Amino acid sequence: MTTARRSAPYLLAGLGLVAAASAASADVNLYTTREAGLIQPLLDSFQKATEIKVNTVFLKDGLAERVQAEGDKSPADVLMTVDFGNLVDLVDKGLTQKTASPALESAIPAQLRDADGHWFALSLRARVLYADKGLELTSFKYEELADPKWKGKVCIRPGQHPYNTALIADYIVHHGAEKTEAWLKGIKANLARKPAGGDRDVAKDILGGVCDIGVANSYYVGQMLSGKGGPEQKSWGEAIKVILPSFENGGTQVNVSGAAVAKHAPNKEQAVKLLEYLVSDEAQAIYAKANYEYPVKASAAADPLIAAFGTLKPDTTPLTEIAKRRKEASQLVDKVGFDQ
Repeated sequence: MTTARRSAPYLLAGLGLVAAASAASADVNLYTTREAGLIQPLLDSFQKATEIKVNTVFLKDGLAERVQAEGDKSPADVLMTVDFGNLVDLVDKGLTQKTASPALESAIPAQLRDADGHWFALSLRARVLYADKGLELTSFKYEELADPKWKGKVCIRPGQHPYNTALIADYIVHHGAEKTEAWLKGIKANLARKPAGGDRDVAKDILGGVCDIGVANSYYVGQMLSGKGGPEQKSWGEAIKVILPSFENGGTQVNVSGAAVAKHAPNKEQAVKLLEYLVSDEAQAIYAKANYEYPVKASAAADPLIAAFGTLKPDTTPLTEIAKRRKEASQLVDKVGFDQ
């Protein structure tokens, strides 16, 4: 199939969206990889507050490819996705534009947005420690994962998963590649099982006695404890306690959901208004309840299930610096045979 043929459906869909948007003078077109159920309450609230309609295109995969195929005729105003690596990739592919907004800059810490205004974090998920409730642990350093005292007691999902390569990349920024390689070897020696499954499997295996501790994302605990995943997953969440770990001389590693104004946004003014609304106290509260994510705005409160972990102090390493080390982190995972 030729490139032109592959692009045609994207272009036709895009042109259709442009036509629909032109019927209303105050629309904004959102391309997002976030599930509709998670963001629709935010969009409904935005429309109610501003009378600006949001036309949403959900893309499970291929967000960048879709926008690239549509080119300068793309109707996309806002690009929304999860993982700061995906946001940086959108910038690297030339699909975003600089946005100057005092509201965004005052609400979002500098390390959680692009220095030139190409993307902005909207919510946070912390890489935390799941631990057996019987352990006398109240604090933890990421460096301790390699301590031999945890031999045969650590569970984790594959090292090549973006959640873990982000953590490893952050470790490289803090300690350098040589010490990170030794750290990975130490964790591998401490594993109770081969890296596998997802973050919730860490809680499941702690309940099953397979391991005592593991690294996983914070918001999964909210999903489990709330009962949204069913009674079995609720029992997994109830079997663990969550500790907010930190780097030595650093904070807790976080990843984000975020958004950018598309390079060829036909409705830039409305796009910026949407981003500014998403960091308002009202929207940040909705984020907190919808998916148990941490608000990116310091004055907004986390859901009680997540707030119970304690005060989150995000690591101050700029996410763009961590993104630069993702490839190196992935290479180290393979070099030490972490997932084998």
